[in-house]
Amino acid sequence: MATATLTSPAGAPAREDAIPRRRIFAFIAMVFGMFMAILDIQIVSASLAEIQAGLSASSDEIAWVQTAYLIAEVIMIPLSGYLSRAFSTRVFFSIAAAGFTISSVLCATSSSINEMILWRAIQGFIGGGMIPGVFAAAFTIFPASKRPIVSPIIGLVATLAPTIGPTVGGYLSHAFSWHWLFLVNVVPGICVSIAAWTLIDFDKPQAGLLKRFDWLGLIGMASFLGSLEYVLEEGTRLDWFESHEIVFFSCVMVAGAILFFWRALTRDDPLVDLYAFTNRNFAFGSLFSFCMGIGLYGLTYLYPVYLGRIRGYDALMIGETMFVTGLCMFLTAPIAGRLSTKLDPRVMMMIGFGGFALGTYIASGITADWDFYELLVPQILRGCSLMLCMVPINNLALGTLSPHQLKNASGLYNLTRNLGGAVGLALINTVLNTRTDLHITRLHEMVAAGRQIAEENIAALTQRFSDFGDAAQSMALALINQRAHKQALIMAFGDVFLGLTLIFGVLVLMALFMSKPPKAAPAGGGH
Repeated sequence: MATATLTSPAGAPAREDAIPRRRIFAFIAMVFGMFMAILDIQIVSASLAEIQAGLSASSDEIAWVQTAYLIAEVIMIPLSGYLSRAFSTRVFFSIAAAGFTISSVLCATSSSINEMILWRAIQGFIGGGMIPGVFAAAFTIFPASKRPIVSPIIGLVATLAPTIGPTVGGYLSHAFSWHWLFLVNVVPGICVSIAAWTLIDFDKPQAGLLKRFDWLGLIGMASFLGSLEYVLEEGTRLDWFESHEIVFFSCVMVAGAILFFWRALTRDDPLVDLYAFTNRNFAFGSLFSFCMGIGLYGLTYLYPVYLGRIRGYDALMIGETMFVTGLCMFLTAPIAGRLSTKLDPRVMMMIGFGGFALGTYIASGITADWDFYELLVPQILRGCSLMLCMVPINNLALGTLSPHQLKNASGLYNLTRNLGGAVGLALINTVLNTRTDLHITRLHEMVAAGRQIAEENIAALTQRFSDFGDAAQSMALALINQRAHKQALIMAFGDVFLGLTLIFGVLVLMALFMSKPPKAAPAGGGH
C-alpha cells in the first residue's frame, strides 16, 4: 500500500512515522463530513425568514427548524461512540454521511413546515454521528508526532463551521434561494459517503454490542438530553417556568437524567461510558469545551443580532462584516499547530482565554455607532484566540486517553461543546431581556416629565412634528421611547460582553488545574 511520509518533529524513524495514504484520504473525507454536519447547525439561522415565507409558517413554527436539528443531534453525538464500535467506523460513518445527504435533499423539497421539521430532525440525528468519529480517528490513527498538523485541522473545522454558517447561509439564500441551504450538501455528501465506504479501514465491527444494546439507557438519554435542549432553546421565548411546556419537559429531563445515569453507572456495556471523566485532563478539557461552546455559539449569535436590530443590516451585510473572525481562525490554525510543539499547552490555553476575554471586554463598550472597523479588533482577537484554545484543549482532553476509550470519550467531548452553546444562548437571551428591562426602567426615570433636559427634547421634537397637528406631541414621546428602548438594548449587549469576559477570565486561572502533559511522544507512541 502506498504511504505518505511526513518528517517527524521528534526525529523518529521514517518507517514508524509513515502513514498509509489511504488513511490520510479517509481522514480528509471524514473531516469534510464533520464540517457539513456542524455547518448545518448555523447555516439556516440567518435565513429563517426566507424559509418561513417559503413554507407559510408562523414565527413559533419556524423556530423548530433550528430546534429540531439541535435536539436530534445532541442525542446522537454521545450515542455515536457505541454505534461506531458495534458497526465499525467504516459502516457507521458511511451510513451517517449518506443519510445526512438524503435528508438534506428532503429538507430542500419540503412543501410544509411539518415536513421540514421532520427532515431537519432526521438530518440532525444522522449528521450528529459524523462529528465525534473525526476526533476519535485523529487520535487513533495518527501518531503523537502528527498532532501539530492534525489537531489544528479538526479544531479549525469544529470552530470555523459554526462561525461562517450564518455568512454562508445568508449568501446562498440571497444569491439563489433558501432551498440551496440544503442542496449545497448533496455533491460533497455523495463524495464523502463513497470515500468513507471505500477508504476507512481503522477497526472491525463488534456485533455483540448490538445484542446487548441498552434500550432503557437510550430512552433515558434521549429524554434527558432532548428535554434539556428543548428547555434551553425555548425557555427564554416561553418565559421559563411560567410555561406549562417548560415545566413538563423539565420534569421529563430530571426523570430521564436519573434513568440515564443509573444505567450508565451500573451496566458493564453502557451506551455512554462516563468513566472517562475520571481522567483529570479529560474532565477539565470537557469543562473548557463547554465554555468554548458558550463563547463560540454565543458570539456567533450576538454579533448578527446587534448588526440586524441596531444597525439594520441584512444577512449578506452581516456575513461580510463577520468574515474577519473566520479569516483569522484560518490563518491562526497553522501557527497554533507549530506553537503546540514549542509551548506548554496550558500556557497556550491561558493566552487564548486571555485574548478572548480581552476581545469581549473591548466589545463591552459597544454603542449604536459601532460598525465594521469598531468590531474589527474584537473579531480578530476572537478568531485568533479560538484556535489558540481549541488545539491544546483537544490534545490534552483526548490525547492522554487509551485507544479503546476514545470513541465514547470523543462523543462526550463534542457533546459538552454543543451543550455549552445551548446553555450559552439561553443565558445570553435571558440576560439580554432582563438587563434591557432594567436599563429601560432607569432610562425612563431619566427622561421622565419634569426633568429639564427631557422637557427640552420633547419640545424640540414636538416642534419638528408640528405639521401633524395634535399628534405632534404623542409622536415626539413615541420617538423618545423608541430611542430609550434602543439604548437599553445596546447597554444590555455591553453587559453580556462583560459577562463573557468574566467567564473567560476565570478560565485563564483554571487552565493551571490541568495536569502537565508528558513530553511529546515519538511517532507511533501510544497508538
